Amino acid sequence: MADVSSCFLSRPIDVKKYGLLFGGVQKNIGPAGNVIVVVRKDLLKDDPMPMTPTMLTYKTYAEKNSLYNTPNCWGIYMCGKVFKWLLGIGGLEEMNRRNEKKAALLYSYLDQSKLFKGTVRKEDRSLMNVTFVTGNKEIDARFVQEASENGLVNLKGHRIVGGMRASLYNAVPYEGVQKLVDFMEKFEKENSSAIVSEKN
Repeated sequence: MADVSSCFLSRPIDVKKYGLLFGGVQKNIGPAGNVIVVVRKDLLKDDPMPMTPTMLTYKTYAEKNSLYNTPNCWGIYMCGKVFKWLLGIGGLEEMNRRNEKKAALLYSYLDQSKLFKGTVRKEDRSLMNVTFVTGNKEIDARFVQEASENGLVNLKGHRIVGGMRASLYNAVPYEGVQKLVDFMEKFEKENSSAIVSEKN
């Protein structure tokens, strides 16, 4: 089982390897408010635990062709638009190519940067969310603020983890990632003294 909310439709996935896939559509597919669930049929045979509400039982929706109640029609319509767009550009293979290209651009910069450092091992890196730090919370905060002033918003990391996080979801163009890297290079040059002091 997997929560694929962040990576759903960002690349091909072999659904046969899973018993259940759960994905909020708000990252790559459509407006918030819809969820797509892919469930293997044999997992729907048994009744759920007695305390499970009818509205939270996948079997309920499977038996009613996902129409047990009135669904979010506008959200479904918008998701359909995205599905058609994806098919029109070449499907998930093409989307994966685009996402790998975007991620490679940012990770390549992080790997050679003297100020910014990625926080995830290379073998575990995400194509969708790139996390990084400077090693100094004050510099992190200044970077987030100056980035926002330059039109690069929502780069502040998770409230517990800190640092920065750049989301590269399907709708983010390559040019947007290039703008981020250009700004990071500029910021690094302007804060080169901080790099020297950190080493000392």
